[in-house]
Amino acid sequence: MSELTELTAVRLLEGYRRGEFSPVEVTRAALERAEEIQPEVNAFVRLFAEDATARAAASEERWRRGAPCGLLDGVPVTVKDILLLRGAPTLKGSRTIDPAGPWDEDAPSVARLREHGAVFLGKTTTPEFGWKGVTDSPLSGITRNPHDPTRTAGGSSGGAAAAVALGAGPLALGTDGGGSVRIPAAFCGIFALKPTYGRVPLYPPSAFGTLAHVGPMTRDAADAALLMEVIGAPDSRDWSALAAASGSFRRELAGGVRGLRVAYSPSLGGQVAVRPEVAAAVRRAVERLAGLGAYVEETDPDLAEPVEAFHTLWFAGAARAAQHLSRDQRERLDPGLREICGAGARHSALDYLAAVDVRTDLGRRMGRFHDTYDLLVTPTLPITAFEAGAEVPKGSGHRRWTGWTPFTYPFNMTQQPAATVPVGTDADGLPIGLQLVAARHRDALVLRAAHTLYEAGVTAAVTPAGS
Repeated sequence: MSELTELTAVRLLEGYRRGEFSPVEVTRAALERAEEIQPEVNAFVRLFAEDATARAAASEERWRRGAPCGLLDGVPVTVKDILLLRGAPTLKGSRTIDPAGPWDEDAPSVARLREHGAVFLGKTTTPEFGWKGVTDSPLSGITRNPHDPTRTAGGSSGGAAAAVALGAGPLALGTDGGGSVRIPAAFCGIFALKPTYGRVPLYPPSAFGTLAHVGPMTRDAADAALLMEVIGAPDSRDWSALAAASGSFRRELAGGVRGLRVAYSPSLGGQVAVRPEVAAAVRRAVERLAGLGAYVEETDPDLAEPVEAFHTLWFAGAARAAQHLSRDQRERLDPGLREICGAGARHSALDYLAAVDVRTDLGRRMGRFHDTYDLLVTPTLPITAFEAGAEVPKGSGHRRWTGWTPFTYPFNMTQQPAATVPVGTDADGLPIGLQLVAARHRDALVLRAAHTLYEAGVTAAVTPAGS
């Protein structure tokens, strides 16, 4: 049964069609895996064993009749505990939310999964309100890296990344406001995509506003394309949602990278100190892109270090998320979250609008950049996973998590699609990620380039030792 947990969603669906194995077998194997990894890694806040088994049995009957109900019928999936899932509490890593609910609504992406027959295994861990780039919270404790439990899984979708990496479901829904699917995916050795803003509807709206995206976290790019076919449908509850994509993400995976104009920025013009092992692994993958026919030029986008503007937007969002809390509830918040809420509350409307101006100009500059280049390639992160339970690496001198994520948060400000693919490991066996970024609405191009790397053997899911 253990080999079932290593299969992609695409392969599972092929197996269902051929009768090689059943949704019940796959779901039981995934649940067993989830229960096995939970004590050490802490990827889940709750598992739905009874409901998942029942949904898998219903799926199995549909497959027996040759009438699957959707694109993901019988495929196990996990949902980050930021997104609503009907019938289960969504506590967002916080002791300030009443578990009693009512919990009678699905988020748009969750609703689409339900319509397509997916099997919900459980809800995955998050830092409180998803506020930082690692995953620990006063409610759920620390989520650990599947490659080394003394290290962080990253965040804020850390539980989702660890679950996929360890075989507790091939598909996961995460959220990304500053790197929160890409950071943990890079640290855990899996694939993740932050789509163009609005491509995947979000409801209720995030307190972090239009920085927040919903995205797939998977074993490879083909699985992400499949998941995007499902969750990328419009939803009337999100006024900022885009119309349905004009093409098929899966059909557009083919085509390779020949002729694409690729900008390779190894350190954002020397602004970022990238660990040598990370730089070398990313450079090797970029050289392979060139070998596959892409026109690669080493050059840098004009990002002009927008971290202070991001902080203004991010901290104000945190303050908004906590605005309704009583003094006693505020005392129960993660201390770091409480600190940025205080900072955010001190910003004026003019401060916020000035940050929006910075964001707007950054978007303009990146739009012009992509007039020349189809893709931008960078490291996903300048480092590999550091000690668990810390917001920043020990001795780094960074004050906040944004200090060690300079390649991720700018593209939440610009709303561009950005993905991370694993391109190797460091001397400690910790995964290294490469980031692919394209112009807004060119999600299919990002997926195609990532798929090409997988097809060429440049990248693959990094399997944790002993898993």
